[in-house]
Amino acid sequence: MSIQVENLVHIYDKGMPSEQIALDNISFTCEDGQMVGIIGHTGSGKSTLLQHLNGLLKPHSGRVIVGDVDITQPGVPMVQIRRKIGLVFQYPEYQLFEETVAKDVAFGPKNLGLDEEEIEERVREAIELVGLDYEEIKDRSPFDLSGGQKRRVAIAGVVAMRPEVLILDEPTAGLDPKAHQDVLKMVREVHERTGNITILVSHNMGDIAEMSDKVVVIDSGHLVAVGTPYEVFSKKEELRRVGLELPPITQFTEKLREKGIGIDSTILDVDTAAMQIAQYLKKEK
Repeated sequence: MSIQVENLVHIYDKGMPSEQIALDNISFTCEDGQMVGIIGHTGSGKSTLLQHLNGLLKPHSGRVIVGDVDITQPGVPMVQIRRKIGLVFQYPEYQLFEETVAKDVAFGPKNLGLDEEEIEERVREAIELVGLDYEEIKDRSPFDLSGGQKRRVAIAGVVAMRPEVLILDEPTAGLDPKAHQDVLKMVREVHERTGNITILVSHNMGDIAEMSDKVVVIDSGHLVAVGTPYEVFSKKEELRRVGLELPPITQFTEKLREKGIGIDSTILDVDTAAMQIAQYLKKEK
């Protein structure tokens, strides 16, 4: 399955003095099995875009095609679309409400009308997929868990629906460094094991560079760039112009290049940086 976004336009308060163009002619595609990162400063239109991808918002013009279905057309059964596209908002743990973890994760599958055996299978699978021990945690109150565990349980509730597309809006927001890395590892494992499209929104450029196959950059509702992490983060001045920084390791290696250290431009990961620095030092001996 793929997602095609074609010439998407969304206007808030259209015709009013407060009219604001939130999305202006946005086009890109997400191919089956891709991890797609979406970046942009606060207010750039990222959240508005996400809500179009599963039909929560309708555009003023343009199309969103999920598989072979144009979900912007009247009469499209959105319940079916939202079964295919799981959207995890920021701080999803605030939406936990059941008395046990298992019951909370089961809420979505129950609404699909599945039988009890299928629900239990999906709940167990989802809890273990997000890196938690099913037997240990299933009967615990979600409110007794750590922040990182709550976040995982909330994501498990969406994963249990077995969506073909998983959209995560700032999944590491507000977490401490260890929980941050644990959630990223979990996102990668879910993506690899399910083979679905995963769309990841983050302000952390290092996470986007590390995780993504494709990066989409939005600024003030406009599409700034689309491409591989290397292609996008090579556009250093363009990114800085819209208020975005390079990944930390890229910033570090750019400083080394400015000082005359002979390493490649636009290095995006620590291992490559370490290898090239070691090679340079060896040559200089």
